[in-house]
Amino acid sequence: MTTTLPLTTGTWTLDPLHCTVEFTARHMAISKVRGRFHTFDASIVVGDSLETSSLRAEVDMSTVDTNNADRDAHLRNSDFFDVEQHPQMTFVSTRMAESGNGRYAVEGDLTINGVTRTETLDVVFHGVETFPGDGSLHAGFEATGVINRMDYGVDFNVPLGAGGFVISDKIGIELDIQLLAPAAIGASS
Repeated sequence: MTTTLPLTTGTWTLDPLHCTVEFTARHMAISKVRGRFHTFDASIVVGDSLETSSLRAEVDMSTVDTNNADRDAHLRNSDFFDVEQHPQMTFVSTRMAESGNGRYAVEGDLTINGVTRTETLDVVFHGVETFPGDGSLHAGFEATGVINRMDYGVDFNVPLGAGGFVISDKIGIELDIQLLAPAAIGASS
């Protein structure tokens, strides 16, 4: 086990053209509804060790997209995200630990709807590669986690006739992220 990230030190920035920020929720306990956010930013400051490395991410909650305009409008109002009062979701790491085989546990403060709680993401490092179009160095990561929306005051729901509710409390998080090396900040394809 190492105590460093397999990246050069410095600030790695998001390559938004090659990233997705998605979530899933169970609908009526029988299927999943998928959604995504279109506007977000993130960076990792890579230090000499995991203890001196940090991650910060921000998501524009108004860009939620579940492929249904009415549902998206409802998610933006005070029943769910209340984007007028809380336009951003943020995640700021507090601890990174290597789990082995290119996996990391990244613990941090997640803020949604004005509520901050500690959450952990399971992160898989997929390596680094040079983009042939401009010679920039990219690093790839996949991160997953599960949060309870009730913990963030997102408690709107509709009961089902046979028991249970329309929307699950547990929300899955799925991120695919590419970062640009400190020397590679600039255009990519």
